Amino acid sequence: MDLASRLMIWQELAESCGIATLQQSVQQLWRLLLLCLICRVCFRLGVSSTVKHVMSMLTGMYGLFLFLELHMLWVLLLSLICYLSLLLCRHSSSKGLFLSAVILVYLLIGELHFIDMGTWNKIRGSQMVVAMKVISLAFEQDRRVVTNLPSPAEFLGYVFFVGTVVFGPWISLSSYRNALNAPKLNYSWLYSSLLSLLKSLISLLVSTCIAPYLFPLFVPVYGNSVTQKWLHAYENAVSFHFSNYFVGHLSEGTSMLAGAGFTEDKDNVKWDMSIVKPLSVEMPRSMVLVVISWNIPMSQWLKTYVFKTAMKLGTFPAILVTYTASALLHGLSFHLGAVLLTLGFITYVEHVLRKRLAFILSACILSRPCASDCSHQHKKNLWVLLLNLVFSLLVIFHLTYLGSMFDPGSDEQEVEEGYAAIHTIQRWSELNWASHWIIFACWIFYRLIQ
Repeated sequence: MDLASRLMIWQELAESCGIATLQQSVQQLWRLLLLCLICRVCFRLGVSSTVKHVMSMLTGMYGLFLFLELHMLWVLLLSLICYLSLLLCRHSSSKGLFLSAVILVYLLIGELHFIDMGTWNKIRGSQMVVAMKVISLAFEQDRRVVTNLPSPAEFLGYVFFVGTVVFGPWISLSSYRNALNAPKLNYSWLYSSLLSLLKSLISLLVSTCIAPYLFPLFVPVYGNSVTQKWLHAYENAVSFHFSNYFVGHLSEGTSMLAGAGFTEDKDNVKWDMSIVKPLSVEMPRSMVLVVISWNIPMSQWLKTYVFKTAMKLGTFPAILVTYTASALLHGLSFHLGAVLLTLGFITYVEHVLRKRLAFILSACILSRPCASDCSHQHKKNLWVLLLNLVFSLLVIFHLTYLGSMFDPGSDEQEVEEGYAAIHTIQRWSELNWASHWIIFACWIFYRLIQ
């Protein structure tokens, strides 16, 4: 394909895909952004905390209604059940585990018996955010971080906070309380919010209009029947990655626009909320850092309230419990469960293998970058850099394999209702289960050098 033909196709893509995508996204989002701005202005007014909580609740509910219509009542029902459960167990020392069980039962009954899959997948994100907020609140009460049960107004204002209830992210009760008394409206706040929204639109364009046509339209790479499968799998993975960055940066923008997501150091206020780190995913050092960078608040939540609670079982069981909890929060989806559990095995094997090799070779090849004063003899030798590069390429390989099933060209109904198990098995069979075999080989190698 010559340059002139390539430029002509790019122009057609920009007109047919790019402009339409931007118009549709702005049309769907402007009212939510306006609600976030209204909530932010209300928080700055000299009104009582109760009024602020009610405004947060009302704007959040209306924001949910814009996207879910009457299906938002399922999210409201979950919130009410959770508050009643907190009231019932207010004298217990195991509120976190009790609320986790209540939410799990609610989600399972709702998904299996009361709601069709298409509707469930639409409300799943908001239900996940509400569930994470309530579970974190329950555990913080157990740990005496939060001493008293919030009033109904504060509780509903927190779980329905308009900046987070539609697209996330999870924020703690203390972060919500800080948002009620956020600093004044200024250039830094507006610039950070708009920058995140701009990043989200760019990510959406890449996911929708560039990634599906990456090879050979944008990157002139061709291949035979074997490499073509992997190139297509990489396109699917990149498209899926950037759809996640779209939601992540969008949630940054809505959260900061509504008043959350700032840090305060004396008189210096920084609007620096960070949900995703695309460079750490696309050019990774390790799968451990990919998992963290994929959704930073979700990773913090899982580590604080699931992993640390399950550590009494041991490291590997705690990892399995953490990824299982993540899979259950995402719903009874075979393909998501398969990806998350596979990701758990990859993360564990990579971590223990690199830790063992770092000890044997005395080299800085751990999953996380070493501190400058670490005890390793070999820090930036050429062979150390090459070994880290090999691990990075291996992570990209795993991500391509795992992301291969999220096909942007799939049937719309199939995407809405969730991929069937046969879809996952078929995609991984086409790639000869390569990632599973490699991680099994890495585990065998680790056991031999242990």
